Amino acid sequence: MSLQGKTLFITGASRGIGREIALRAARDGANIVIAAKSAQPHAKLPGTIFSVAEEVEAAGGKALPLQVDVRDEEAVRQALAKANQHFGAIDALVNNAGAIKLTGVAHIELKRFDLMHQINTRAVLLCSQAALPYLKKSAGHILNLSPPLNLATQWFAQYSPYTVTKYGMSMLTLGMSEEFQNHGISVNSLWPQTMIATAAIEFQLGSRESFKHARLPAIMADAAHVILSSSARSLTGRLLIDEEILRENGVSDFEHYRFEPGSKEKLMPDLFVD
Repeated sequence: MSLQGKTLFITGASRGIGREIALRAARDGANIVIAAKSAQPHAKLPGTIFSVAEEVEAAGGKALPLQVDVRDEEAVRQALAKANQHFGAIDALVNNAGAIKLTGVAHIELKRFDLMHQINTRAVLLCSQAALPYLKKSAGHILNLSPPLNLATQWFAQYSPYTVTKYGMSMLTLGMSEEFQNHGISVNSLWPQTMIATAAIEFQLGSRESFKHARLPAIMADAAHVILSSSARSLTGRLLIDEEILRENGVSDFEHYRFEPGSKEKLMPDLFVD
């Protein structure tokens, strides 16, 4: 399984899981389009499209950093056209960009819900639609970072606005897998079994204390690599969990993915995972 010479367009790739997916593919010699808003350093969150581009090149890949707001239709379409022109093809779209606010209906600000809807659900539709002409030619992949459709009431009770926008992504996965089957395009979702230690989570929680219960983003990158390396729609229409797909492909030892190797602390399940 190799992504050598393949072109991946990854949204939100300036840090976290998106960056890790980019670097994993770069080690194969892939072409990576780093499509994110962060062109300037953030005071509290590390990484820009340019710093990740340097890391991709150092890892053995080729990089094209593009500043893109996934809410902006024209910017998205122009970025995909530029990526296709630059690398000659687009083999995979990874819809990784996301927004989160764990607040219920009673207290959510409407503008915050609009932001989550636009960056989570709407952007998946927009980016996939804009990438479709290129993915038809490559019989490529769409991978959405979204959860299983777990209808247990606990996932709706406290923060249904966020749940709705993330489940919307997963429903688009199921729909597009069927809709695009005649073009040979594979569409899947990927979600972590446990909390993933990222700077964004640290920023949300205010500390790294919970990271002793978390795994590194490398597990998501390795799982994404398995999915994006599959061919001929052998893997499509699935709402996958990182540990699940890695087990299916022969991985049985997950200890090296811990944020604190050797720790006996219990790992914390991610949202939407029972």
